[in-house]
Amino acid sequence: MSETVEKADPSEGATGVKPRSVRVVLMALMIAMLLAMLDNMIIGTAMPTIVGELGGLEHLSWVVTAYTLATAASTPIWGKLGDMYGRKGAFLTSIVIFLVGSVLSGMAQDMGQLIGFRAIQGLGAGGLMVGVMAIIGDLIPPRERGKYQGMMAGVMALAMIGGPLVGGTITDHMGWRWSFYINLPLGAVALAMVTAVLHLPKKRAAQGKIDYLGAALLTIAITSTVLVTTWGGTEYAWGSVEILGLIVVGALSTAAFLYAETRAAEPVMPLHIFRSRNFTLMSVIGFLVGFAMFGGVLYLPLFQQSVQGASATNSGLLLLPMLLSMMVVSLIAGRITTSSGKYKIFPIIGGALMIVGLFLLATMDVGTSRLVSGLYMAVLGAGLGFLMQITMLVAQNSVDMKDMGVASSSATLFRTLGGSFGVALMGSLFTTQVTNTMADRLGPEAASAAGSAQLDAASLAKLPEAVREAYQYAVAAGTHSAFLLGAAIAVLGFVAAWFVKEVPLKGAGPAKAPAGAEADADAGAGAGAGAGPGDGASGRAQESLAH
Repeated sequence: MSETVEKADPSEGATGVKPRSVRVVLMALMIAMLLAMLDNMIIGTAMPTIVGELGGLEHLSWVVTAYTLATAASTPIWGKLGDMYGRKGAFLTSIVIFLVGSVLSGMAQDMGQLIGFRAIQGLGAGGLMVGVMAIIGDLIPPRERGKYQGMMAGVMALAMIGGPLVGGTITDHMGWRWSFYINLPLGAVALAMVTAVLHLPKKRAAQGKIDYLGAALLTIAITSTVLVTTWGGTEYAWGSVEILGLIVVGALSTAAFLYAETRAAEPVMPLHIFRSRNFTLMSVIGFLVGFAMFGGVLYLPLFQQSVQGASATNSGLLLLPMLLSMMVVSLIAGRITTSSGKYKIFPIIGGALMIVGLFLLATMDVGTSRLVSGLYMAVLGAGLGFLMQITMLVAQNSVDMKDMGVASSSATLFRTLGGSFGVALMGSLFTTQVTNTMADRLGPEAASAAGSAQLDAASLAKLPEAVREAYQYAVAAGTHSAFLLGAAIAVLGFVAAWFVKEVPLKGAGPAKAPAGAEADADAGAGAGAGAGPGDGASGRAQESLAH
């Protein structure tokens, strides 16, 4: 039973919520976030061993694709379920589904079973990230949320750095099945902590019906899009019947989804949230952040392993300059946002740094040292640090509390789709450039034999010197093209950032007018941008948390 906070203690900060209470809840949420982010990093390291035992090399890509598809398709649905029936119940359910999928994946006896169980895991993962972001949006006013940005960036860095190291250690000493079972103790802790310390106001039962048609059409649209970006240029040629057919299906299902959402009583993705200029701009910028970040994470280790001779075992550590820079800058930007209430400058600075960082990475060649490439990565990381959490913060600040779930899930979805497009387009350009460069230097036959392979330092050492040098030169040329494309795409994000309107963050100070008095679409209909933190659902959530 919650207890109303009569008067905020001076040590409690602007929200009236004791910092210690907030940190306990956030610790539980960060463990759940770590579950979703760590999984793919660990499994990636274990995949060669898994294929060696289960066979089915031709289906290897589906182990990742099934997880990614299920995560992307379920993300908006989890957000809407939380809005309709309660955030805590939806979040706990997603954790349970994720853990069930983890256990089943660890017990898989063949590749077909593993792919199916990974899809179950992905369904749960879709609710983990959205649940964390939406609950934080419920509990902490936007202006105060900047204090905790460094914690979220730190979890991301921990997953990217520690995942490959943990995955390799577990696989070598305990067997690949434990790369799935390791989720159980973390998940159990998250379940126990969330159940015990997270107290949100109970929602009334939703009056409208679940938008099953919209959910189905959105799932088809997302699935088609992800498959196009996953298969295009790899499994099938871009101009093949399969890829063109998926593009048509994706376009038709998207059009049908948009129409269905205008007719649904409780749309799974209410289109009115896109009337806010800020929300729409943050969706675009989030898409571009995903494009740059996932492309960088994929091709930077490849360059350092193939060209600079780094060990694949320490692939997570290779990203340390980018990740540390991202974490520190995110923390600083969050603190400044909390103290000043200003945020428009950060997407602009972040967009500029992202362009510069990607362009600098595009200049790397066979003579670039690890120190220089590390400095270039730090520039890109700083740009991402200014953008990563600010995009979610502004997106959530642009909608009503009742739409917090769908706003969080939409922002997460656009970032995920941006990553899919980034990996696909940058990958296609990279592969083409590597193949063409190898053909120029060694001839078509040698290019087809070695150009399509991704060789680590150990494999390169076994090649004849002429072939090794040609391959290293080709990889450098490929990364140049990939990052140059990323820099060109990042220009769109920089331009979009200039059109962001600095709407006051909710919880920024005492109310100067009744909630909803300022008819500003960017503040969200009835959002009451100047409202204090105790207003409405947010205030009740904070009171429950304080108790």
